[in-house]
Amino acid sequence: MAFLKVLFVAIALALDVFAVAIGVGLRGIDIAARVRIGASFAAAEMGMSLLGLGLGGLAGRALGLHAGYLGFGVLIVLGIAMIVQAARESKGPPLDLSRGWGLLLAALSVSVDSLGVGFSIHYIGVPIVVTLATIGVVSVLATTLGITFGRLLGQRVEASAELLAGVALVIAGAGFALLQALGIA
Repeated sequence: MAFLKVLFVAIALALDVFAVAIGVGLRGIDIAARVRIGASFAAAEMGMSLLGLGLGGLAGRALGLHAGYLGFGVLIVLGIAMIVQAARESKGPPLDLSRGWGLLLAALSVSVDSLGVGFSIHYIGVPIVVTLATIGVVSVLATTLGITFGRLLGQRVEASAELLAGVALVIAGAGFALLQALGIA
């Protein structure tokens, strides 16, 4: 029963990973980028959970209530940046969420909610190593599925893939924030 709790938490944490991965996959990326993104997202999810576990206490309760909103806000900002880039039809490179600052921002945006989970992770009743491994594996699976789905969708809408990726991130960020505000997620 305790492992089911961990699995449920891991799946809940991976929903935003899945949404961002769809946006990244819309552009089509190579296998090295897929591995880099999957590893980065999983490391960020596990790292933030560990950080949350370490912080705990009063600070945890105060930030834990708002951590998800911070991450959702970053998703929305990333999405808006991609939409603006697509609208400008700039000859410069688009915001690349598969490497560098783009990947760092994307990984942090999807992992901020893990910080809040980390504050209560030891109450789940499963060893921390098992909990973190489950979160990592589910995150990698969500990334892989999201990128694959995004790639398939991107092949059909190639001309406006960046615009759609930006819109997808804005919708994901706003949708997750709304669900959290309503107490659903």
